[in-house]
Amino acid sequence: MVFMESDDFRSKLDARCCLMLEVASRTIEEDPDLKLCEGLRLIEATHRAFARLAPDIVPSFEVIELPRLRGLLMERFGVAELPPGPLN
Repeated sequence: MVFMESDDFRSKLDARCCLMLEVASRTIEEDPDLKLCEGLRLIEATHRAFARLAPDIVPSFEVIELPRLRGLLMERFGVAELPPGPLN
């Protein structure tokens, strides 16, 4: 399986997917009331939405954007590790 580079990945997205990524990123970075568990749920919801809207891009999303979003969340909350799977 061949994965896209970040710029190639973003160029393949429709406006809805781009907006979702922007909202998720900004929320993780800037929402003063965001809790860690809410950030994890936001990332999981974004992943599920990509699976519905652009299933062919999900593997690249998992390699490019998922680690980036998780990294933003780890930086925001000063943690070195996050739970690997979805939350209840």
